[in-house]
Amino acid sequence: MNLLKINWLNFALYDSFTGVPVSQPNIYLEKASILFNIGALYTQIGTRCNRQTKSGLEEAVNMFQKAAGVLTYLKETFTYTPSYDMSPAMLGALIKMLLAEAHECHFEQTILSGVQNEFCTLAKVAQEAAKVSEIHLHVYNAMNQAPIKENMPYSWSVMVQVKAEHYKALAHYFVAIVLIEHQLGPHDDEDKQEKALSQLYDHIPEGLTAMNILKDKQQRTQLGKAHLSKALACHEEALRLSSLCSQLKQIDVLQDILAAFHKRALLKFTQHQKEDDFMSKAEFKAEIILPPLSRVKVIDLFQRLGPLSVFSAKQRWTAPRKVCLTLEDGDLGFVLKGDCPVQITSLDPLCPAAGVGVKEGDYIVAVEDRDCKWCSINEVMDMLRGIGEEGREIKVTSIQDQTSSMHNKSATYSAGMQKTYSLVCLDMHDDKIAKTQKATKKLSFLSWGFRNQQKASSTLCLPTASAGKPDSSKLFLSPYNTLASDSAMY
Repeated sequence: MNLLKINWLNFALYDSFTGVPVSQPNIYLEKASILFNIGALYTQIGTRCNRQTKSGLEEAVNMFQKAAGVLTYLKETFTYTPSYDMSPAMLGALIKMLLAEAHECHFEQTILSGVQNEFCTLAKVAQEAAKVSEIHLHVYNAMNQAPIKENMPYSWSVMVQVKAEHYKALAHYFVAIVLIEHQLGPHDDEDKQEKALSQLYDHIPEGLTAMNILKDKQQRTQLGKAHLSKALACHEEALRLSSLCSQLKQIDVLQDILAAFHKRALLKFTQHQKEDDFMSKAEFKAEIILPPLSRVKVIDLFQRLGPLSVFSAKQRWTAPRKVCLTLEDGDLGFVLKGDCPVQITSLDPLCPAAGVGVKEGDYIVAVEDRDCKWCSINEVMDMLRGIGEEGREIKVTSIQDQTSSMHNKSATYSAGMQKTYSLVCLDMHDDKIAKTQKATKKLSFLSWGFRNQQKASSTLCLPTASAGKPDSSKLFLSPYNTLASDSAMY
């Protein structure tokens, strides 16, 4: 087919990260898409290799390296891509991530058959773990670049951080085992161990050499404990980072592996932690002092108010009033019931107690200035026994009626209007006694209307001082004969 005719065809693809479709009449876009998919296919094969066997790990390393090679070729030859996933910055981050996976598989291949408890072997394993951690750290830095960070999956970025901290912890752990458990013996190869130890550190402080560390047992042990402490910190950081991502928290295998390695490092650190360490030589040791809550008796601040089940904010109570109880034919004229507090019931309206202000349902709160809100009925009866001719003073309180607490008249003010009372007004009778009456409701007192293009108010006007005594028959104005008045009531 003629290449010129092919270029008239539209080749479409979807970005693997953003999902944005891209279409161009360019055969090179189709070629680039095929190469990208080949690299993705190599990656899928590498992830599905059996990493429990040596051959499977070798195959995984080979697949990840091939995938990195395909993406590298694509990055160098196809520079004018319209899709984000094939941009040079994204391809560079993906290449680093694939190489990091290859290094991780190589490390797993190194420790697959077990790690020999030998100085040089442990040092080599520590170096490999440090290399894997360093490569994953570079991958994380590449993912955090401005053009990549917005579209890179969050779980990928966190997983790379977790791996960097995990393998750093393994490196410190194996170095600690080398320093603590493998003391230099008379038959050991000093030059070989010195070379292996020197390769573990980028630099050694002045005045200190690798051979001095190997021969000084105390210094070697302290340095090993420092590496164990660093391993614990890295394991804890890996656990913390994995808990920040909801997707990683759901991977039970990952959480179990991180917890197992942290537990191993903690156990090793505990075994080598002795009482003669530097930090434990202080004379003072801080201890936890628990508050003596069980030995301290306190009184509730609101106990004086009485039982909460009765004296609560749900009810409104009158102020305690003093009354003097006297006997009539040896009887007080009422019955007590209840406990804490005691209530007055079955009150005889003709008894002396009713005459001095005791009401049905009153609660006795004090007897002779002695508080009895928390007293039982037997205790209150004992206090009331033996009343003489002079009587006995008690304090009672009662529940206020919610409706009675409302004001029987409410004044309203409005610009340009007289002072008025709504719905309830005073009725003047011939005997000069003011009594409260409710106005007859003609229409809804919440409604406002217009009659003859004038606004009417749902209030009644009070008589002014100069008007004199109003006629009681005309006090309630009819809404039918005063439509033109601003004070007409609906």
